[in-house]
Amino acid sequence: MLVLSSPSGAGKTTMSKRLLAGDPQISLSVSATTRPPRAGEIDGQDYHFVTDAQFDGLVATGQLLEWAHVFGNRYGTPRGPVEAALAEGRDILFDIDWQGTQQLRQSQAGGDLVSIFLLPPTMDELHSRLRSRASDSETVIAGRMARAADEISHWAEYEYILVNDDPGQCLYEIRSILVTERLRRERQRGLAAFVRDLLAGG
Repeated sequence: MLVLSSPSGAGKTTMSKRLLAGDPQISLSVSATTRPPRAGEIDGQDYHFVTDAQFDGLVATGQLLEWAHVFGNRYGTPRGPVEAALAEGRDILFDIDWQGTQQLRQSQAGGDLVSIFLLPPTMDELHSRLRSRASDSETVIAGRMARAADEISHWAEYEYILVNDDPGQCLYEIRSILVTERLRRERQRGLAAFVRDLLAGG
């Protein structure tokens, strides 16, 4: 389970899309959310869009690995698809915040978690990126900047910290982390049997 977190505007969604486009061995965990769809978003592909009552039901029946309140809406990770992917030996990518990461780490699957936090090069650059989206009001941007400071304060809870000042280099570093983590002894399926056969002269 590979987690990418960052303050809004620091690049986690862009990095996630590029990573997924170039690596067929990893798929995205699609979150459930109570927020309404934005233009161009597809239900089941970008998010599972649910009502508050439906979200309450998912929480009550333990169908979410993690969930959190973000900007007045709720977001959560459906348990079933994640556990199915892990059982099949596939990697799964999470585009979630520090609250979700904490909950994932405490879940049954938390032992297989790799967490990366992306930092902006400067707060001025972060503010500039948020404004360049031209989709949020100044009030919303101010709220995102305030939340960014809170998000960044949790940087030390992550295993890897990257400064996203060069998107190409940042993507290379994320891919390097993924390759390294895949090569850990405990993640190499069938390794014990291979070594046993090797020593037996097979």
